[in-house]
Amino acid sequence: MHASLDSRLRPEDIAALILDSGQNFTTDQRHLLLRAKNSRGPWWVSSMSSDFTRPVDATRQLATLTRLFGHDPQAIAGAVADPDALRMLAVDAGQPIDWAPGRDFRSRLNREGRSLAGIDLSKRQYNRAWRFLTRLDAKVTRLDAELRKRELMLTGRSGLAADITADRFAADPAAASFVAYVVARKNLRRQFSLSGKTNPMDEIAAMLLARLPDDADWWMVSRVHSVPEVVQRLTPVQQGELIGRWSTLMRAAADILAGAWDPQVDRTLMIVRRGMDSSTWNTVAQAYNTARAGWLNALAATGTLDLLDVACPGKVMRLMAADLAQWHRSTGSGVDPDTAVFAALPLPWEVLSGTTSCTRDDVARMCSRFEVDAVKRGWVGPRAVGQVTRFEPTPELVHGVTIADPVWAGLLRQAGAFSGKKVRTDHENVVVPVDVIASDRPSGPKPQ
Repeated sequence: MHASLDSRLRPEDIAALILDSGQNFTTDQRHLLLRAKNSRGPWWVSSMSSDFTRPVDATRQLATLTRLFGHDPQAIAGAVADPDALRMLAVDAGQPIDWAPGRDFRSRLNREGRSLAGIDLSKRQYNRAWRFLTRLDAKVTRLDAELRKRELMLTGRSGLAADITADRFAADPAAASFVAYVVARKNLRRQFSLSGKTNPMDEIAAMLLARLPDDADWWMVSRVHSVPEVVQRLTPVQQGELIGRWSTLMRAAADILAGAWDPQVDRTLMIVRRGMDSSTWNTVAQAYNTARAGWLNALAATGTLDLLDVACPGKVMRLMAADLAQWHRSTGSGVDPDTAVFAALPLPWEVLSGTTSCTRDDVARMCSRFEVDAVKRGWVGPRAVGQVTRFEPTPELVHGVTIADPVWAGLLRQAGAFSGKKVRTDHENVVVPVDVIASDRPSGPKPQ
């Protein structure tokens, strides 16, 4: 179950694991979990991946490193996905040939320089080793960036679940069950909808939280459910650590957003422009907003919300595809009202860096101007908790569109259906039955 914190199991899969964990449940509690477990059907089939995309590690590069520099494959195997360890290996291998990270192929030594440095290699061997280490350095940089991006994506979805060690997870099965289920709920894929994201706190999550005793591991619970009621159960030291953790993540995400921001984007619409990496932007924006919400929850629990009187960074809006924006307009729902507040306030990273002033009163005034409830919408404090929802089986989705049959879902995904891309030639003749599509699809122009 602990491994699910870093993957994407469905809530019903977690419910099955909880039932098999040997814990004691009342008849009503067991009935709820059984309803979720049995919703998987007799075949337990899903076309959707049970994991988030993982970066390609350096297995191929380490094999080349072993061949060129004579390293023991078993001794360096643990560095395959560790950027810091890979950098150390590259530096150690580069010392005999006067290579260092950041030096490109044009800065290699000539024959005279190699002779003075005592490098006893042919020009061909030297160039080959130098070229490999330069490429390895670039690979490590890409791997490091992709790992950070994945970490931010997981943070944006499920909070600080990555902080929970396997030993701590196993020490409190009841708290671990709640944590694993809530993470699965938060990791659900988004559907094309005009009603917004569903509340991750469904009836099963609420039941698992309510059964926790007073001496439960509330630190672990606070990693994924950082509401004031939970944070208040922590020790003062734990509360301070949580505030600092959220603040650090918020600032790190804001720094990335500052570098990715395109000033040409219309902040009142937030429609993606050609050439922008909207996927990365939305991933980091979600991480920022999650960290900001956790920070505000912790401040509220500790009675320190008056810090916002000095600096109150706002939320960050996600970029939207043109066809989805058109769908919203065609139904009369328009743009999310928070977008207008975001557009009128200073950019959050400017507030966090101290280059621009923005206080709680400034934010509240802008929210009032655009008829947005500053408290309920989470602009100046903890966001209002949504109503506990009824458990619903996880639908089969293809780019946000619900498909009734997992086999058809897999086929449509391979063909590129609903993705805005050209459908693959070998699937052009596939005729999709009308009743396969079980939800609405947005209509309008494709993203530019």
